[in-house]
Amino acid sequence: MSGSSLIELSIAVIILLGTILGFLSSIGFIRLPDVYNRAHALAKSSTLSVLFVLLGTFLFFLFLEGYFSIKIFLGIFFVFLTSPVSTHVICRSAYHSKVELAKESIQDDLQEAMEEYTRKQQHNKNTEEASII
Repeated sequence: MSGSSLIELSIAVIILLGTILGFLSSIGFIRLPDVYNRAHALAKSSTLSVLFVLLGTFLFFLFLEGYFSIKIFLGIFFVFLTSPVSTHVICRSAYHSKVELAKESIQDDLQEAMEEYTRKQQHNKNTEEASII
């Protein structure tokens, strides 16, 4: 095997891994019971899937074509940055909209934190109203 074909094989494996992760992401989206579990599956595996495919493409252009693609590099950066954040915001807004957890869910860790936050907000509001009077 020459160096070029070894690089091509490595790039093909990276892109294949990305497509497999994308397929697993779609299975998780179909099979999981509620919006929170589905968002978790989509956030983790689809982000990695897109990153592996873009990384393989980036490495192809870098090593085989001799071209540093800033567009692909920025695509990798922005997907890595925005996908987890957007998933967190979607799940947080679903929780605030009182979307129910699946019946199989055992524990709601955010409920205690939200109740404490609500109590603090109510206390601050009452203190503020008392200081105005």
